[in-house]
Amino acid sequence: MGLKDITNQFLHTIITIVLILLGWQILSMLLQTTAFPPPGKALKSFTTLLYSDILTHLQISLYRVGVSLVVAAILGIPLGLFLGKNKRADELSAPFLYLTFPIPKVVFLPIFLILLGIGNLSKIVMITLIVFYQILVTTRDAARNVQHEYVLSVQSLKASNWELYRHVYFPACLPNILTSLKLGLGTAMAVLFLVETYATREGIGYFIMNSWSSLAYDKMFAGIIAMSLMGFLLYLLLDTCEKIFCSWVNP
Repeated sequence: MGLKDITNQFLHTIITIVLILLGWQILSMLLQTTAFPPPGKALKSFTTLLYSDILTHLQISLYRVGVSLVVAAILGIPLGLFLGKNKRADELSAPFLYLTFPIPKVVFLPIFLILLGIGNLSKIVMITLIVFYQILVTTRDAARNVQHEYVLSVQSLKASNWELYRHVYFPACLPNILTSLKLGLGTAMAVLFLVETYATREGIGYFIMNSWSSLAYDKMFAGIIAMSLMGFLLYLLLDTCEKIFCSWVNP
């Protein structure tokens, strides 16, 4: 990416932020309610509370969602590659995946809270379980669709199974894997907010709901801004990884 592209991307981002704030301001003026404060008031609350309150909650939330994404990727990517490469294993596992994938995993949250406690573990397991399925299914489908000619050409060089995974399946599936991680991030952020509203006094989700229950709407929107920034920065990180490691997809 050249300097011109970076400049254009930066300008587009600035314009988008200005349009969002403008729309927010207009909506606040139309609604005329304390429950929907103008952006200036919310941003002032955000800067005031950032170091005294918000940052502590944000660090805990970042830890929960970060660990969940890493664990889900470590478990889901190798298993997805294995199932996509091995037809027999895929056929045996297909009924289990088809039966369990559509189940909304959030219904198991009370069970996890009972079995694993109300600390970080139950929340991380909940988020990991949901994102794991997204990564697993996407990786498996991508591995299924790897062109057989690529496999044959590497096998003709006496490549082992490990070398097939390393030099054929993983590189071919990497764009889809990173896409699934970006989609999983959106899901993880939504689930993070949900799990942080139950049996906890930590995390940005708790901060938002606690501010709402206290009728401190400017603080509530400050928490929403903080959570949005966290999601945006994590998405930016994954998007940068995609541009670095998959530059051959869109040269």
